[in-house]
Amino acid sequence: MGVWDAWIGREEVRADRIDSGLVARWLATFDRDAPSDGNVPQGLHWCLCVPDAPTAKLGPDGHPLRDDSIESFLPPVPLPRRMWASSKVEFFAPLRVGEAVTRNSRVQAITEKSGGTGQLVFVDVSHETLGESGLSVREVQSIVYREAAGPDAALSPPTAGPARVDLEGWSSHRMVIPSEPLLFRFSALTFNSHRIHYDLPYARDEERYRGLVVHGPLTASLLLDLARRALGDNALASFAFRGLSPAICGEALHLVMRGSGNDIELAAFAGDGRQIMAASAQGHI
Repeated sequence: MGVWDAWIGREEVRADRIDSGLVARWLATFDRDAPSDGNVPQGLHWCLCVPDAPTAKLGPDGHPLRDDSIESFLPPVPLPRRMWASSKVEFFAPLRVGEAVTRNSRVQAITEKSGGTGQLVFVDVSHETLGESGLSVREVQSIVYREAAGPDAALSPPTAGPARVDLEGWSSHRMVIPSEPLLFRFSALTFNSHRIHYDLPYARDEERYRGLVVHGPLTASLLLDLARRALGDNALASFAFRGLSPAICGEALHLVMRGSGNDIELAAFAGDGRQIMAASAQGHI
């Protein structure tokens, strides 16, 4: 028996409604127009049914506190650093502005590992987002908890070197520089108060990042937007991503894509060639 087995199978149900204001704010954040068919852009489900713990019940990192009570959906893993490591998303039907949605969540697995930076605990959570016509999005999200960084630990990631991104073989490329306003807007859209995204002294001194950290799902959303630019609105049937290295606010982020049909590859790179994210997708047949 694992120490966190009591949390495996724990479920949570949350409800929300897609109002036009939320969609307008999402579109403004990504400097884009609304889909011509009136559907909601892929990726906006990350702004729905978000955790709404009272401010007094947030932990030192800005995330909701966890404990060993039956009300605590996620286990109280004592490791203080939390990251969204990866997701596997299936898109079944577009959501529409104005419709009520329900998200059913379930803790699927909890796995303890040891890595180069110490102890790790992975928590896999499944989410099913249902609109008024049924299942719209199914996702399995992997959250990783890590040990605290030592006060003298080297800042991560290392300072960018002279190397450059190799763009050969990629059919689509877009370079963006994530700014503080972009990080703020995405945090607001997702009601995410994790301090590594807006509190530079905390990010640098407590978690030992070189700067403010770009949200993993923000990078993923930018990759979804790259696919949208190439393939059209709501063109993907599935999308999976895995974070490989932190992206830092104010530094160039190269978004790339190649392939088609059931074999689409996407990635994000820092300006020196360091890979930030690996992703894959399948288009609707």
